[in-house]
Amino acid sequence: MSEETTTRVTDVFAVSRAWLSVPVAVVLAGAVLGFAPLSTDATRMLAITLFCVVLWVGSPVRPWFTALLCIGLVGVTFSPSLALTGFQLPATWLVVVGILVGEATRESGLASLVERLAVRWMPAGVASDARSAYRYLLVVTSFGGLAFAVLVPSSLVRVLVLAPILHSLGGLFSDSRARVGLLLGPLFATFYGASGILTGSLANIIVTGLLEASGGPAITWTEWAVWLAPVMGVGRVVVVVAVALALYRPADGATVDVETPDRADAVSLTSTQRRMALFLLVGVVVWATDFLHGLHPLFGAVVVALLAFAPRIGVVGPEAVERANFSILFFLGAIFAIAEGLRRVGFTELAANALLDSVPSDPSLALVLAFVVAVSLALTFVMEGLAVASVLTPILVAFAESVGVSVVPVAMMEAVALNAYFFPYQSAVLVAILGLDVVDAAELTRMASACSIATLALLVPIQIALFSLLF
Repeated sequence: MSEETTTRVTDVFAVSRAWLSVPVAVVLAGAVLGFAPLSTDATRMLAITLFCVVLWVGSPVRPWFTALLCIGLVGVTFSPSLALTGFQLPATWLVVVGILVGEATRESGLASLVERLAVRWMPAGVASDARSAYRYLLVVTSFGGLAFAVLVPSSLVRVLVLAPILHSLGGLFSDSRARVGLLLGPLFATFYGASGILTGSLANIIVTGLLEASGGPAITWTEWAVWLAPVMGVGRVVVVVAVALALYRPADGATVDVETPDRADAVSLTSTQRRMALFLLVGVVVWATDFLHGLHPLFGAVVVALLAFAPRIGVVGPEAVERANFSILFFLGAIFAIAEGLRRVGFTELAANALLDSVPSDPSLALVLAFVVAVSLALTFVMEGLAVASVLTPILVAFAESVGVSVVPVAMMEAVALNAYFFPYQSAVLVAILGLDVVDAAELTRMASACSIATLALLVPIQIALFSLLF
């Protein structure tokens, strides 16, 4: 069978599987409405949730279309105020403003400095050996991806900005494995490593937003960084680099074509790039000092966006807003509506009680956190990770309060687990990486699975032990 025929068969299978999710969603929703031993309101809300989650997993239509359908179903079945509750939360608007910041960063040309600086500071001896050059560029760009996570809130935006740069760097190598490693390594570093930065991951933002909406404590940007960044930020980047080195090391005889510039020649920065860098630093200052002013991270992003789009001093014009894709706004609104709806009809309390029956009486914090990771991971196999956050966070808050442990480490470990994926369908960011048409689903699954298994086996026990000492 030719490669073209195989591709066609695969595409037909994927389309068939996607549209098969429509009758599956209808059947599941009907089964809940007909047989679920719940109150009428709880049954309706659960049916809407299952219907939308199955469509999000199967993806017969765009996620935003399913989300808009969800908002409409909730509004008609319950109330417009419940359907629109997600649009009132600062977490939703942080993502929207983050998209604007990412667009400004890309158009200003600031992101392209990564490639120029990485090549500029490459030692002469390293530049002549493919394996040494691969190790150097992988480490530099991966930790650069982690630093980028501090500056740009949206993982999806960071992936889209970094991918062309990394693809260009990979083109320096004759070995295809090195090209794949230099693409996936830094992208996974900026995605997985963002677990240690509150504003670096959408899962972090949703979990903390739902925690506050459920009456829990507000977790500051600084607190999140102090408690999670060493292990789940820096540690996860180290794990990603190690996996990329093991899986994609250039073969013997591979070559690299790098011309290191004279270091006496300064890397020139345009005035636009300087201003954008300054604006991002202002945002970082606002985020890092939230323990003083108490402002939500949204306002740090708002400051950066206002500066970037301001007349005369800004770096982009209003036309950049037209090019930005805000369809994720509907997805966020839908999952927050689902979470609030399940809470109002009493489903979260019922689920929390069911969870309580699954653990021993008077459990230790370490056991509770391990249980949270297991439950979060299990749910990501049947629904998109952000949908898991919307459904599970209120349940875990009630669960933690019932067993008498702090909800702060529980929320943090849930966010960590929701950044450990195995298959592309589990995360919109992985779908975006697959959409770059540089790696296939099998290669992406192998990298994601290796990084997640290493995280669960090595880093999660360390983080749980730290929380057991701190709380």
